[in-house]
Amino acid sequence: MVLDPPPSAPSSTPAPELPHAELEEATIVELRRRLERGEVTSAELVAAYRARIDAADRGALDLRSIIAANPSADEAAAALDAERADGRVRGPLHGIPIVLKDNIDTDPDLDGGLTTTAGSLALADPLPGGDAGVTARLRAAGAIVLAKANLSEWANFRSTSSTSGWSAVGGSGRNPYVLDRTPCGSSSGSGTAVAANLAPVALGTETNGSIVCPSSVNGLVGIKPTVGLTSRAGVVPISHSQDTVGPMARTVADAAAVLAAIAGVDDRDPATAAAGDHVALDDRAFLDQDGLVGARLGVARQFEPNPVTRALFDGVLDRLDDLGVELIDDVEFPGWDELVERRPDRDVLLCELRTGLASYLATRRTGGPADLDDLIRFNLDHAEDELRWFGQELFELAAERDGVDDPGYEAARVAARRLGREDGLDAVLDGAANAGGRLDAVIAPTLGPAWAVDLVNGDAGGSGSSAGIAAIAGYPLVTVPMGAVAGLPVGLTFMGRAWSEPTLIRLASSFEAAFDARRPPRFLPTIDRG
Repeated sequence: MVLDPPPSAPSSTPAPELPHAELEEATIVELRRRLERGEVTSAELVAAYRARIDAADRGALDLRSIIAANPSADEAAAALDAERADGRVRGPLHGIPIVLKDNIDTDPDLDGGLTTTAGSLALADPLPGGDAGVTARLRAAGAIVLAKANLSEWANFRSTSSTSGWSAVGGSGRNPYVLDRTPCGSSSGSGTAVAANLAPVALGTETNGSIVCPSSVNGLVGIKPTVGLTSRAGVVPISHSQDTVGPMARTVADAAAVLAAIAGVDDRDPATAAAGDHVALDDRAFLDQDGLVGARLGVARQFEPNPVTRALFDGVLDRLDDLGVELIDDVEFPGWDELVERRPDRDVLLCELRTGLASYLATRRTGGPADLDDLIRFNLDHAEDELRWFGQELFELAAERDGVDDPGYEAARVAARRLGREDGLDAVLDGAANAGGRLDAVIAPTLGPAWAVDLVNGDAGGSGSSAGIAAIAGYPLVTVPMGAVAGLPVGLTFMGRAWSEPTLIRLASSFEAAFDARRPPRFLPTIDRG
């Protein structure tokens, strides 16, 4: 369902022409078919996507979705083309360019000195120690690191009044649907680049909403995996309890293909030890156009979307009912009020940030900051660039803690897990907190449409995010486009129990087939306020 834009919205404004129009909305399946037929080479794909980045990311559109292009992408593409010519194809991602959020390490020896900045000038020079676990898996699958994407600096965990999509390295990103609107974050550049067809797919990271928010407002499918399904080794951390890495794509099939490539055990990340026991992912096995038929879905209304988002969601529920979905309306998470009041998850993040950053920074090559205290000092010394729009209150709060040795850490961690799991998603999904019994998933609007960028007041316009309960539980989410408000995309989130990615992918692929709600961006300058 798509709500018609109000009459004053400039819906007739033509989208600007970018080079290589044949890449518009091209999926991995389509690109793979062209590669197999010899209609295009991977080297040509890299050159074409780079041309689109050059045309859109600066200049008139000024999307600012990319922090740095990979200078070795041409070399990697040529090698993969040679493998293909010799009859060696590594899998469905062989020769496919991909963008990585710039808090995911890439080996500078393989990528021409490319670094990982997390959007901060403090990391602009010291190089990472090597590939992140997920990067290594992508390379093994034949994917090409095309570029590193802009992000909300430090994955949006530096200030209490930050503006999503801004970093000192990359500047302020823009939403390709309406350019003065937020791309959300923290995986802002990943969302913008894929939505604008500057890359077929991207990786983002999520601690609380950072994959699903930019996916929703950019009209994308985003998969936030169960914590432990994908490795966090070599990823700039916030919280080992909540951090996860996942794909952002224009279709469920593309997102599933990337997730299949990056999922699995990594000895450098103990949380992945259980991954091999729970999920054996295949890039096509869980796609099912009829997956919604007979599904039992709980409808979560404890999150407060704005009225236009609520109206869109209600229309979607009516359609789901017509499709034969059993809806259990207005399920409630028993621990929600306590969670909102106490916020033990915030204490967990503050403590884990201090410890995790020091461990990560020790893996980088010499010459950079060693710990959170160094980063705070760096920001003060470079305040004109780093603290121009907002401060570092969260860094300072974290610096007051003793990391995971803090006296209050363990109690906060136990409380957060209980409220997210036993008194949260588990209670609803397993039937203890609803009269309908066991559910396949819970659905809710991902959040409202993109709000206007405001570097002075920060993200005051955001509302209704449903990501928090699964983030705290460490459970998976899939967001898929469900429609638009005044030309601004809005996503529907499917949330499930741990390791339920196959179920969520099946439901999301069926929803995508039934609703076909994604529309390409038009790069409108603004919404006419009439």
